[in-house]
Amino acid sequence: MDPKATPAMKQYLEMKRQYREEILFFRMGDFYEMFFDDARAASKMLDIALTSRQNDIPMCGIPYHAADNYIARLLKAGRRVAICEQMEAVPSSGPVVRREVVRVITPGTLIEDNLLQSDDNNFLASIIIDRDTIAMAFVDVSTGDFFISSTG
Repeated sequence: MDPKATPAMKQYLEMKRQYREEILFFRMGDFYEMFFDDARAASKMLDIALTSRQNDIPMCGIPYHAADNYIARLLKAGRRVAICEQMEAVPSSGPVVRREVVRVITPGTLIEDNLLQSDDNNFLASIIIDRDTIAMAFVDVSTGDFFISSTG
């Protein structure tokens, strides 16, 4: 980790290590910020400006109140989104606000009505193979429909 990194950037880098495959929406005040490769990818997919911070760190951001629209576009492009929220208004101790990833959103875990297509299913599937038995379960997380079957 860069010793010159700000406390917030150190926090971002730690979160990003845990969510490498997702585009990390990192809450900073009224915006979700994205940095480095996430910023490069998101700026192209979302058609938003790519800027930079000190030390030429690529970044882009979106207003938190408009996040649903941007999340839907990233999901449609096949990406996963990790939402990292500020867990306190003012730092309770130390120089940085405590943040946590509160949700990872994927096409299969989407349940928000405003992000779902009413004519599309959002299935999750699980298959277990154990000797002579195969069991399958399917759930449509948008409707709550659940199906299960087994053989053997």
